[in-house]
Amino acid sequence: MKKFPQGFFWGASTAAHQVEGANVHNDWWQAEERRCVKVASGAACKHYELYAQDFDLAKQLNHNCHRFSIEWSRIEPQEGNFSLEAIQHYRQVIADLKSKGLEPVVTLHHFTNPAWFSQKGGWTKFNLNKYFLRFVERIVGELAQDVRFWVTINEPLVYSSHAYFLGVWPPQERSLLKTVKVTLNLAETHIKAYRIIHRIYRQQALSRPMVSIAANLQAFEICRANFRNKLAAYLRNKLYNFYFIEKVLRKKTLDYIGVNYYSRNLVDVKSWKLADLLAQTCQDNHFPLPKNSLGWDIYPQGLYKLLLRLKRYGLAVLITENGICTDNDDLRWDYIRQHLEQLHRALAEGIEIWGYIYWSLIDNFEWDKGFTPCFGLVGVDYRNFKRTVRESAVKLAAVIKNNGI
Repeated sequence: MKKFPQGFFWGASTAAHQVEGANVHNDWWQAEERRCVKVASGAACKHYELYAQDFDLAKQLNHNCHRFSIEWSRIEPQEGNFSLEAIQHYRQVIADLKSKGLEPVVTLHHFTNPAWFSQKGGWTKFNLNKYFLRFVERIVGELAQDVRFWVTINEPLVYSSHAYFLGVWPPQERSLLKTVKVTLNLAETHIKAYRIIHRIYRQQALSRPMVSIAANLQAFEICRANFRNKLAAYLRNKLYNFYFIEKVLRKKTLDYIGVNYYSRNLVDVKSWKLADLLAQTCQDNHFPLPKNSLGWDIYPQGLYKLLLRLKRYGLAVLITENGICTDNDDLRWDYIRQHLEQLHRALAEGIEIWGYIYWSLIDNFEWDKGFTPCFGLVGVDYRNFKRTVRESAVKLAAVIKNNGI
């Protein structure tokens, strides 16, 4: 058996808008109301009401941590109007996790923004990050005593690219300039939020918090070994995988590196256009791999390769997301098992890894893809919100029980 370190974190993730339901005050809900996206989140999984039931399932599956996000638009539905009821709700969420022996890993921004913030210009305007930092000050001040692990921003480059480059997420714009501005603003915001969180812990005489981002990393692999493809892979690694991490590290504002890893990107570029160098992939089915239901390549060794590259930063890694959407639960288990084997391989290379948090605990609203992709260890029947534990979850529970595979 391949054993994992003592005290290893095992768990799963959720994100507020994807599971809670009725997040009526954020920009995604507004876009859904305007039918700018094909599917509306609606009641989602009713996790806002059913969180204790979901955490019971996590406990039964031997999880010892859980990552979730706090919905800013619930805390501050109107500018400057903080909801004491919403703050108390998330306090109860954390208390319920801890009562069940699950370490909370709390994300402060997971793609959604209050509608009022977006209407002012959102992340395209550098002077508006003061509003998010005010939210951080308030919510961390309220919850610090019961939380040690924080993620300030989930997948900042996914947010900036999908909202402002690809134009598939609110506000559905296509501007390279705005994409760059938003990315830079998110980096500066993380740096300031990191310092605020650490200051609050010092002021409250608490043990040092562990603060990071959740960086979405892709395995950029070359299809044909020509100069253009090599350049494209270099640029994608530099800009997409490591730019944000390195920028905030220069300010010493990461206590660990949160890693979200799903798939391979097979680089095959037909022209010298910048957009192609940054995004074009092989369309000729070279080096085919099994895929998830969204068509993403299943490439477990990519996780190992990326972890080796992260070693140079000298920080511990926490896998904050890794998962598969599929209707084939045997494939889900194969995906999990193969990635855990690559994780163990990286541990043997001396890379410090704190834990593995699967995406996701329950099926959920998968943004512009709607409810069809099934990522959950636990299935959800959206007609009656019944939860069904999948066999892959039971197999993972056995791994957790043995702390080894």
